[in-house]
Amino acid sequence: MTETRQWLLNGHPRGRPINDDDLKLVTTALPEPGPGQMLLKTHYLGFDPAQKGWMENIADYVAPMAIGDVMRGSGIVEVVASNGGKFPVGTTLAGSIVWSEYLIHDGEGLIPCMSELPPTAMLSILGTTGVTAYCGLFKVGEPVAGDVVVVSGAAGATGSIVGQLAKIAGCTVIGIAGGPEKCEWLVKEAGYDHAIDYKAGPIRAQLKELAPHGINVIFDNVGGKILNDMLACIATNARVVICGGISRYETGNLPAGPENYFNLVFRRARMQGFIVLDWASEFPDIRRRLVKWVNEGRLAYREDVQHGFENAPATLQRLFSGSNKGKQLLKL
Repeated sequence: MTETRQWLLNGHPRGRPINDDDLKLVTTALPEPGPGQMLLKTHYLGFDPAQKGWMENIADYVAPMAIGDVMRGSGIVEVVASNGGKFPVGTTLAGSIVWSEYLIHDGEGLIPCMSELPPTAMLSILGTTGVTAYCGLFKVGEPVAGDVVVVSGAAGATGSIVGQLAKIAGCTVIGIAGGPEKCEWLVKEAGYDHAIDYKAGPIRAQLKELAPHGINVIFDNVGGKILNDMLACIATNARVVICGGISRYETGNLPAGPENYFNLVFRRARMQGFIVLDWASEFPDIRRRLVKWVNEGRLAYREDVQHGFENAPATLQRLFSGSNKGKQLLKL
């Protein structure tokens, strides 16, 4: 028997932010691995805003979570014992797991970490974060050289990659982020052409000045008023990519519909949401492209690493306070 700590769902944070009582730390004993199973040790957890939707049972593209379920997430794990499992002992794997120091797993949905970059890259640039940026921009946004691309939540894990991919595609890129430090990083490190600090003043006037002929591609991670301001500035035949809605997580409510949506008609534009899993069969090829760009120095990524399994709930909450700088990770 292996004793392990786990975080269990203890509340559905609907209509409010996550609080300390929504997750409960317990200690339990795991059985020996059954036939075809492995005992895995968790080294890192990865965090995404979508996890709040899972906790609320609002995100219907994943199975609902009941009170008492082990919290879901992504992670880096090592095979420490195997009973004829899919991967040999000592293999480092990445993928969907639960918040547990140790877990029994059949290997479904886990893949070996790529050797070209550090293992944590499998949770950031090579994980859901990186492939979401790639698929949302190229599959939905369809940028062409010369386009103006605007990214909200631009200093976040996904947004920072979107802007760099748009630069690789030959676009002019404007990022919207909160605070001078994040905006400076976008321009100096992530290669954005311009950065707008939404905390410093009106966004719409700055967008019209920086994109006098309109925005060709919007990649929205925020929703709310920022999306309204961007929609007011779109060019003819613009593509609006809806990736996330961090503003609704901050208020605890689903966002109201955009006030400027009828500008889609005036500009013959389209607005489309997406779930990255629709392109799962292409992930291996996408990861190889991302590795190449990182190694060529054309694509930078940041990881914000917190420490200690007991700090997992607080680490998740960092996403909604804007405290994280880059992909939010936790080292056990």
